[in-house]
Parts: sequence; structure tokens; C-alpha cells
Amino acid sequence: MGSYAMLALLVVAWSAFGWSASRRYKLMRAATGTPRFDRLFERLRGTWRWAFKQERMDYYQPSGIAHKLIFLGFAVLLLRTLVLWGRGFSPTFNLWVLAPWMPAGRIYEFAKDCVGTLVVAGVLVFFYYRLIKPLKRTTLSFEALLILGIIGTMMIADMAYDGASHVLLMRKVEMCGMGKASLATASQCDSIRAIVAPLGEQLDGQTKIEWSPYPSPAGTLFAVMFRALSPGALVILATLGFWTHSTLVLLFLNLLPHSKHFHVITAIPNVFFRNLDAPGRLRPIAEVADPPPGGTRMTMTEKIGELLEKADPEDPASAPIGIARLEHLSWKAVLDFYTCTECGRCSDNCPAHRTGKILSPKHLTLDLRNHLYSREDEFLDGAKHPPINLAPDVIHPDVLWACTTCRACEEQCPVFISYVDKIVDMRRNLMMVRNEFPTELNKVFDAMMTNGNPWNTSRLDRAGWAEGLDIPTMSDRPDAPVLYWVGCAAATEPRAKKIARAVAQLLKRAKVDFAILGQEESCTGDPARRAGNEMLFAMLAEGNATTLNGYKEKGGIKTVVTACPHCFNTLKNEYPDFGCKLEVVHHTDFLLGLLAEKKLVPTNEVRGSVTYHDSCYLGRYNGVYESPREILKRIPGVNLVEVPYWTKQRGLCCGAGGGQMFMEEQNKNRVNVKRTLQLVDTVAAAGGKSKTIASACPFCSYMIMDGLKSQSLEDDIKQLDVAELLEQACAEVVMEAPTPQPVVDPPPADQPGAE
Repeated sequence: MGSYAMLALLVVAWSAFGWSASRRYKLMRAATGTPRFDRLFERLRGTWRWAFKQERMDYYQPSGIAHKLIFLGFAVLLLRTLVLWGRGFSPTFNLWVLAPWMPAGRIYEFAKDCVGTLVVAGVLVFFYYRLIKPLKRTTLSFEALLILGIIGTMMIADMAYDGASHVLLMRKVEMCGMGKASLATASQCDSIRAIVAPLGEQLDGQTKIEWSPYPSPAGTLFAVMFRALSPGALVILATLGFWTHSTLVLLFLNLLPHSKHFHVITAIPNVFFRNLDAPGRLRPIAEVADPPPGGTRMTMTEKIGELLEKADPEDPASAPIGIARLEHLSWKAVLDFYTCTECGRCSDNCPAHRTGKILSPKHLTLDLRNHLYSREDEFLDGAKHPPINLAPDVIHPDVLWACTTCRACEEQCPVFISYVDKIVDMRRNLMMVRNEFPTELNKVFDAMMTNGNPWNTSRLDRAGWAEGLDIPTMSDRPDAPVLYWVGCAAATEPRAKKIARAVAQLLKRAKVDFAILGQEESCTGDPARRAGNEMLFAMLAEGNATTLNGYKEKGGIKTVVTACPHCFNTLKNEYPDFGCKLEVVHHTDFLLGLLAEKKLVPTNEVRGSVTYHDSCYLGRYNGVYESPREILKRIPGVNLVEVPYWTKQRGLCCGAGGGQMFMEEQNKNRVNVKRTLQLVDTVAAAGGKSKTIASACPFCSYMIMDGLKSQSLEDDIKQLDVAELLEQACAEVVMEAPTPQPVVDPPPADQPGAE
């Protein structure tokens, strides 16, 4: 088939790809950090689940199935490509074991044709969603259509090559027979012999061509279509099919480093090298190391203080605090940029983007990637450019401050691109180096520093919510095995105080030996850290860690129970960085345990329909989805109904995370109202006299209640914490509630039920 042409094609194509890929690799390795190979088995298991099985692709159908088919096609047809390249040098090449008359060859022929047909079907699905019914989450581009065209053409070209080859083999004697008139010219006969050589001689002389499903269904179908063609036409078709497939594979390969389809190469390593820390842990900007012999151990605040002393507001890169410029990005961040498929699943599920904010996780990644590519020569060739600050020169600051840190984007990303860490790191630099942040946060930070809570209520009132409940403090009971960590919201905000009382009453009813910190409890620092104020977070965390460790040393605090997912996440996942390692349990997990042990027995009916709202910091951050639901199912009379589509991993944020509880939204379309309307629609459709929206987070409770008030539905629909409902079921009095009107929020366009 032209060994010199094949050699030239392979050398040129692979050399060009090697040059492009090496530059991309060098650009990634110029970033900070080194690859992680820890917890190897866990990395390999995750790579199998999410890179090969592509489990996250199932969130969107039929796009997910179509993508899996194309991926399977590339995996199976890789051998076919190697075979065709080999035939360019030796016409009889069949990779030694894939000859059509061998068992492995017959099996592979059948699998190859079936998979190739499925790949064409997958390509048609994507053409449909780009040309006939475009999806808002995707960007229509010539590149995407070109790649789809290349993939589809490769498959059809391979089938045409097989079909023409089969006809030529079956009619070989007729076309180039000995001792009889030949239908083909001498040169055509030479070509025919070369084309049919890999197929063997077992069918030589057959002239009857019928479709057969085995071993080559697609090939024989094309053979039936081609059976009436002349020898010259068949030779042209076979040759064209061979070179089209062989060449397009190499063209596709060289397009990869310069397009979004680079993920074909980078997705597997990106999943393998994913961060295996708890999703709720943000990496500290300073690590506290053991001191040298005779030295004094520095605290986190002291380490951060040292960095701040070097910081110059006029030069964001003056201190290694957060991300200010490209050179501060990690190698994994660059690999994220390479791996982005531009599918838009992240933005499609982002609460900020869905409510019209300037933030789009997809375009955040693309803007950073495009900026990186535009400065490639600077990093690799030493070209000089003026320093460029990512915010505001590349990323508008409002993009960063719109994020609720809910992680919906990361949960939906099929290739494990991270967003929250990058956004928080850019916030850190804006906040701590340049002193640029939303003005509303000034009072919040001052309040947290002065009174240990963002609402600025007096520290002396920290235990006021517990009046009349006779709850001891840890200072009175330093050996109490269970600490009820109340949190700022439940200790200061009127609505959340009711949740705190319900939890405490349930603990007392179950005879749990517990205490609270009272005035010794301060904010965990979560709002400050997510807003970028790492110094304030470290100060609060060190103070709380000292208190908690002190009581632990006295034999107390075996378990910490909290009703606030933000406190739960911070205490569990981030306080170990400050030397405070405790068993931290969310109140829904703890209460479910008490129900299982029969220490709590719900006997009273709480009749009505209840829908449950998942807190982001409880669900997506810490995987607690079933405990709240199981508690609700065990309450007599409760009819638990789920929100269509927007539930569990896909549940929309209440809008309070990432410091948003204390900031003004950027437009009138509020996240909490949008989420509330989804919940209202669900519980209203379920019917029944009493209707309740349940939650397991004081922030969510506040935001949903505010959403109900904005729609004048607070008298028709109750908003209660799971603990409040359980407390009603375990108490003597049963409370009910009345009726609302539905408002529909549709799922993304390519989901079942979407218009």
C-alpha cells in the first residue's frame, strides 16, 4: 500500500505531535508542585471508575451514553489502526493474531464492526445536539464539528475499506483469473492482490455476496452495497478507505494538543492525579513544620504573619499568598486546563450561573487556559512580557466573589477539574495582599474577631439559646464525653436557636451525656476562610483548637456533635491542620444512631408532605445524604418527596456558602429564591394538607425561610430542620401545616422531562 508513503506519513505526523505535546508538557511542569503518587490503589480504582467506566457521564443522557460509545470505539479500534499502519509496510500484516481466519481475528472483526457502528451512532447524537437542538451549556464551534466529522469519517472509511476488500477477495478469480478473460487490468490485479492479501485465500473464487452478521457485519454490509462495482472502482474505494482512516487518525492526534479534545490524552492522568484529600479541606497557605532541636514551634498565624510582612499591595506577587499570576498556578491546575472538554456541565449546575451572575466555571477555566496559551513563549522560550494580574486583567473580580463554594461544578465534572480551590486562592490574594474585597465583609470580619461570630452578638450571650434547658458547659463538666458544638448561627440567629433547642432536647431525651462550650465557643472561621481571609481563620481555628484539645486532655470530648454543616466540615476536615483531631459527627448521623439504638422512639404522627433540601457542605462535601432522609422516613405520617432532578448530588445551593450569607448578590435573581421555588413546586405537587421543607443546616434554613417570605408563602409552607421534625415526633404535641402554589424549574435541556 506504499511503504515509503506510510513511513513519511508516520514520521512527519508523530514528529509534529511530539513537538506539540512536549511543549504542553514543559508548560505544565513549569508550574509549581510535583505529581502525587500516594494512595496508589485508591488512585487506580478511581481512574477505573471515572476515567474508563466514566460513571459521571451518566448524569446527562443520552450524551453520556454517546460519549462512552465513542470512548469504547477508540479503545477497540486502536488495534485496527496499528494493523492498517502495519499493512502500509507489509500487505499481509495482521498483528500476528488478528488474521480473519484465526479465532482471535474473527472475534475482533465482529467486535470492531459493532463498536464502529456504535461510534457512528454516538457521533450522530452529538451532531444532533450541536446542529439541530443546540444545548445552552455547550459552545458551538467549527472545531467540535470538525472533530466529530473526523471521527465519523474514520469509522465509515474503515467499513468501506473492509467492504471493498471483501468484494475484491470474493471476485478475485473472476477479475484476475488464470487462463480466462480478466475483468481487471494488470496494474489493477496487482492492487487487488495487495488489498486482499491480509484476508487470506479461503474465500477465493466465491462470487455470491450476501450480508452476514458474523464475523464482519459492517464490512459485509458495505460489500453487498459495492458488489456491482467495477474492479477499478473497488480498488479506489479500498485504497481511499485505507488511507483515509490511516491519515485521519494522525490528523486527529495532531489536533489534540491545540484543542479541547486534548482531554483524550489528559483526562486519564487528570483523574489519576486528582486531589484525594477530603473535598472539604482547603490547603493552608503555610505549613507548620516541627521546629529544629531547641527551637520554638511557630503557629499558623505566625507563619502567615511572616508572609504578610513581605506583601506589597502594589505587587500581588510579592508574597506567596494565594494566586495572583500564572506562575502561582500548580501543575495540576494546568493539567485541569488541558483536560477541560468545554461540555458546560459545571456551569449548567452552578447556582451563580443559573441565576445570571457573571460567574461561569466553564469560562473561568477557558479564560485561564487561553491566557496560559497566549504566554506560552514567555514560559518556554524566555520571551519577556509585562506582568499580568489574573484579577482583574484576565478574570473579573465579580466572577470570584459570586461563587458559593457549593462544589456543584466539581461534582458534575466528568474529568475531576477543581474550581473552588482556584477561586478561593485568588480571593486570598485579593483579600490579604491587595485588600480588595466586598465592603460588606468588613463588619463581618470585625465581628468575628471581636465577638467570635459574624452577627456581632455579645460573646456573653453565646449560651442564651439554652435558657431553661439545664445544659452543662464543658467548664462545669470537663470530662463530658459528647460536646454539642452549637455554632454561630444557632447561638445567635433567632430562627436557628429553635434548631439548637430541638437538638439539645433530643439529646437529653436520649440521655446523652453532653455539654456545650458556651462563651468559650467561637466561630470556626469557615466564612472568613472561604472569603479568603486566611489570617482571621487561622486565629479563630487556633483559639478553638486550644480549647478543644484542653478538654480532650482532661478526658472529655470523645465526640463532637454539631447541627451546622459548615462547622462540621471545618472541625472534621480542616482543624487537623491545627493539631485538633476529633471525631466530629453531624447531628443527623448522631440522631439516626440514637433511633437505631431505640434511645429515641418517634411515636407521634407528623402528617404531611415533606421535601428535603441537601446542604452542600453536608452532602457534596462530606457525603451525608441518606441519614437525614432516613430520619424523616422513620417519623410516622411523613410523606418524603424528592425534588425532580435537582436533588442529592445535583441539589441546588441555598446561596449562603462561601461567605455569601453576608454579601449582597450581584443581581435581583437570587439563588435562595430559585432553590426555594424548586422545593415549593415539589412539596406542592405531592399534595396533602400539611407541607414542609426540611433542611439540616441553619444557613439553609435561614435562606429558604427568606425565599418563602419573598414569595409570601411563609404561612402556607413550613420550613423546619430534620431535628425539629424528629423532636415533634418524639414529643407530646404534633404540629401540622397548610398549602402552596407550584413554580416549575426545569432540568438542563438534555435531561428527561426537559422541553
